[in-house]
Amino acid sequence: MRTVTEVIYDHLERRLAGDLEGDIKANFSEDVVLLSGFGTYRGHSGIRQSAAVLAEGIQGGAYAYNRAVIEGDYGFLEWTGDDGHNVITNGADSYHVVDGKIVFQSVHYTVLPEQPIETK
Repeated sequence: MRTVTEVIYDHLERRLAGDLEGDIKANFSEDVVLLSGFGTYRGHSGIRQSAAVLAEGIQGGAYAYNRAVIEGDYGFLEWTGDDGHNVITNGADSYHVVDGKIVFQSVHYTVLPEQPIETK
């Protein structure tokens, strides 16, 4: 069975590669619960819905994973996103992994319009 670190890092690598379906199949329990400020999402269909909400805010953008912490069956991630129009500077996810699958995730982020750089 895969370790918690292996599950979370595989999840992150697949998301960066744009492999949502492969990520869901490999890394998420069929009964996963995801909580966010946008709502509660359940199961694989809920993971797809949550990903669609994020894609509305950052369309085709680049993501950076700034810090990952693993402790026992739990993981925490700080991340950012930018699509050239909107930016996320405060992304934070928490995970609970059981038997090689993510059974719980929480997601927090705020999409803001990117501010132009002022010149003097």
